[in-house]
Amino acid sequence: MSVDMTGLSALVTGGASGIGLATAQLLSELGASVAVLDLSVDDLMAPLRGFQADVTDAAAVEQAVAVAADALGAIDILVNNAGIGAVGTVEDNPDEHWHHVFDVNVVGIVRTTRAALPYLRRSNHAAIVNTCSIAATAGLPERALYSASKGAVLSLTLAMAADHVREGIRVNCVNPGTADTPWVARLLEGAEDPDAERAALNARQPMGRLVTADEVAAAIVYLASPAAASVTGTALPVDGGMAGLRLRPAPSGASR
Repeated sequence: MSVDMTGLSALVTGGASGIGLATAQLLSELGASVAVLDLSVDDLMAPLRGFQADVTDAAAVEQAVAVAADALGAIDILVNNAGIGAVGTVEDNPDEHWHHVFDVNVVGIVRTTRAALPYLRRSNHAAIVNTCSIAATAGLPERALYSASKGAVLSLTLAMAADHVREGIRVNCVNPGTADTPWVARLLEGAEDPDAERAALNARQPMGRLVTADEVAAAIVYLASPAAASVTGTALPVDGGMAGLRLRPAPSGASR
């Protein structure tokens, strides 16, 4: 089965790097017209169109979405990918950090979706895909704040799917495992032993490696595409088996 996005217009938040950039590029390669919203879009290459916006600024988001919709001629697909990470237990992050992460990861989706809905309602193929995380469904150490925000994204996705299904707007999310992205790279750089930390992250996923940004992008594009026309209210794990598999420890000396 091949996915054809020709004639569709897509808006990707946080689309200047990592999973967002991989998604924007794949959508474009498959024929979609693509606009990217991010804090900085200076390094984007054509045919991607970049628009600067901070998802914590409602007025800036509304204006950027309107300008992007005008440039594209429509918005058929919204990928809510903008997000930030956080490390620590409930003791480690002050209140202002909690407020900021939720403002970006959760309310940012609300602001962008609210601005895009008038355009999505005009589409004959309207789809929203939110970037969630395996952290929404699995207890990970020292990820209390991040996990709480992504748990909210999962619940928000289901509520949005129910609210807008009769308008012809599908809403789904992807739950990546630990992905090889710039944020994870910065996390590894700050570790006492980066090599040991990377090995631990690899081992946490049954496939024995980090998920790639391209693999997550492929799942996002599937959910956004006509191939998933009957899929809504779904969370699709892209996690190397982490959500559902419970493997025995590998025999000593065994190779994959």
